Amino acid sequence: MDLYKQVLFAFIVLLTAAQTRAAPEVVIGEHPIKQTDFRMGYFVDASHNLTFDQARAQPFNETSNRTSLGADARVAWYRLILRNASDTDQKLFIHLPHAYHLRSVEIYEERDGQLRQREQLNMNQAADSDLMFRGTLVFPLALPAQQSTTLYLRSVSYSHQWFAIDIYNERASRLALVSVNTDIALMVGMLLALVFYNALLYFATSNRENIYYSLYLISGLVWIALSYGLIASVFDGYGDAVFQLNMSLITMPIFLLLFMMSIFETKLFYPTEHRFLQALIALLAVTLIWSFFDISAALKPASSLAALMMLVTFSVSISLYRKGHPLVKYFLVGHSFFVLFNILAVLTYKGILSPTYVSSHGVGIGIVLEALTLAFIISHRIKLLEDMRASQEDLKKQADTDPLTKLYNRRYFFPESDYLLKLARSSRTSISIVTLDIDYFKRINDSHGHASGDQVIRHLAKTLKEESRTIDLVARLGGEEFVVLLPGANLMEAGQFAERIRCAVQALEVTSNIGENIQVTVSIGVAEIDTTQESIESALARADGALYEAKESGRNRVCQAEPAMVFSIEALVDRVSD
Repeated sequence: MDLYKQVLFAFIVLLTAAQTRAAPEVVIGEHPIKQTDFRMGYFVDASHNLTFDQARAQPFNETSNRTSLGADARVAWYRLILRNASDTDQKLFIHLPHAYHLRSVEIYEERDGQLRQREQLNMNQAADSDLMFRGTLVFPLALPAQQSTTLYLRSVSYSHQWFAIDIYNERASRLALVSVNTDIALMVGMLLALVFYNALLYFATSNRENIYYSLYLISGLVWIALSYGLIASVFDGYGDAVFQLNMSLITMPIFLLLFMMSIFETKLFYPTEHRFLQALIALLAVTLIWSFFDISAALKPASSLAALMMLVTFSVSISLYRKGHPLVKYFLVGHSFFVLFNILAVLTYKGILSPTYVSSHGVGIGIVLEALTLAFIISHRIKLLEDMRASQEDLKKQADTDPLTKLYNRRYFFPESDYLLKLARSSRTSISIVTLDIDYFKRINDSHGHASGDQVIRHLAKTLKEESRTIDLVARLGGEEFVVLLPGANLMEAGQFAERIRCAVQALEVTSNIGENIQVTVSIGVAEIDTTQESIESALARADGALYEAKESGRNRVCQAEPAMVFSIEALVDRVSD
């Protein structure tokens, strides 16, 4: 029996040696060392508890130095055989650029069948380790001339086994460490800029979609910074507490769905699509609650949830597009980018596609492209609302203005003048009213025609606007009758204004359609409003009385109304008693 065990053990040793000889190896020469594309071996430890001696005896499969084994390979062993083909000793630096997202790493150095060195790093203590630099685990290795060394690396991930390893000399190692995360910082910076831009839009518009979009951006930039090592690089953050931030991968689609529901107004106009989005939000909310208790388990179905979300959001978008929503075509463009790059990323995380820069960064690229499209949608919606508001303002202005003179009409004048009178009353400032009427206007129409009469009215309106202040309210009450409300002007100042108008009108040069000169004059009545108790209607009646007086006394003149005579009940009783 002992002989049988010895034979079996010898067979296993020979088999292992044969596997080792057949395994791919990386040859190190004299030239500058920068190995970023080579082959190595891997083995998935399904039991999660194999020892080094047990693991090294397992058959290793061949893979590249950048590999993704999916969510079912939480514990994996990698074997890297290094052969120094030069005549000098080589000092190497083994980089694990994705070590920041692992739970722990163990490195075993074996040469001539003997274990020479072992390093074990729990990421919860990585910030205090000399092996970690800006999210990258750096393992120094001395490789003797004309000898081979085998490295075994045990990688324990939180969810997906996403592994990479590079080999550098000292100079190349420094350059690699300095240049990491530049592209990720750019992505995060773009998203931060969009967050600030959207915050300004929210303060300007107070739309709910701006809130959802901001939260979507924040979730996206947190996930990008976490997953691609920026948090580890900048803040030296690792381990369980930092990994918990991966729940942003769940909150991000929730806020995107809420954004869709808000900006497309699905609750009001598209109830069927709204229910589909609600159901997906409910499923994601359950997953989010689950992540508070076990983030690793909650992330395991993340790829399947991402596929479901893409299917639902794409289907809803196509449905809204077919129903004619004006904004959804832009959303489809941005979401197509998001879906395309996320499919590449999901296939990479599941180990179906070999990792490339685009596929391994697919989620980040998709988020940035979709975020830019959503920013365009928000801006375009604001433009549509502004155009609609401008159209409504134009319609309101048309309803409030006289089509011939473009002055305000009677409909606008009285409510606005009431408002200005209240302001004068509260601030205890003067306010006056001026009414004017074209002299012998009927004679102008009869002698020169109604077209010439309209031309006279337009010239008068232009003169009133030129002589008035920006705070004055100028209106055409009808026919040849005009009124000007003068906030802040007393009776004397209003009289001076009226006289300027009279002189300016008298100096007008109006030519009829047949070339005849038309002499135009106006009669003007002026009244200062008693802000303590008089109404606009009462003051206008007094100004009209003064206007009638100006006409009766020869026209082309200004007359001022007497102050308002308003008696209290007590004064009236006293007069009756007398």
